[in-house]
Amino acid sequence: MRHLERFALGTAYPAVVARTTWLLDRLPTGTKLVVDGTGVGRAVVDMFAPLGRRVVPVTITAGDAATLADRWWRVPKRELVGVIQVLLQTGRLKIAAGLAEAPALTGELLGFQVKITAAAHDVYGAWREGQHDDLVLALALPLWYAERVPTPAPFRPAAGGSRPIVDGYRALVRRDMGTPTRPKLELPRLP
Repeated sequence: MRHLERFALGTAYPAVVARTTWLLDRLPTGTKLVVDGTGVGRAVVDMFAPLGRRVVPVTITAGDAATLADRWWRVPKRELVGVIQVLLQTGRLKIAAGLAEAPALTGELLGFQVKITAAAHDVYGAWREGQHDDLVLALALPLWYAERVPTPAPFRPAAGGSRPIVDGYRALVRRDMGTPTRPKLELPRLP
């Protein structure tokens, strides 16, 4: 992960959409924006409508399986958490050390827990008073999508690639992401 940004509390949604759109415009054509449409997030997803199919709306659920209906994914929180666990444990997820929000993300990851209720349901989240999990979920959404949805043909690695998502991402990073009319987005190096 080379970019992580947390907006100040109270930032107006149009400002968040404008900044996010600006960042997305500096990434390779075809890059998707996976947006949490849970609760009030649905209104924010609507604000991204001009981006068309580049936006992947997701509603986070307590269900058992991810489903897709009318371009909206419904994804159980357990799947989102699971993809982070797998990618961290296999060393496929690395967080650039120079990111200002890296310590906050690390703290959220350490504070993120699963609890089993008396009815044997699993519940995920930050369990200590004053803790957040917004960065964890912001990380989990695009990771889940990248692992779940096949990579478009132009970004697939050559035959025999052992880790298609990681290899495909490396190919994207190697591309020149800037043009004279689109300033290059400087991304920190991974450790």
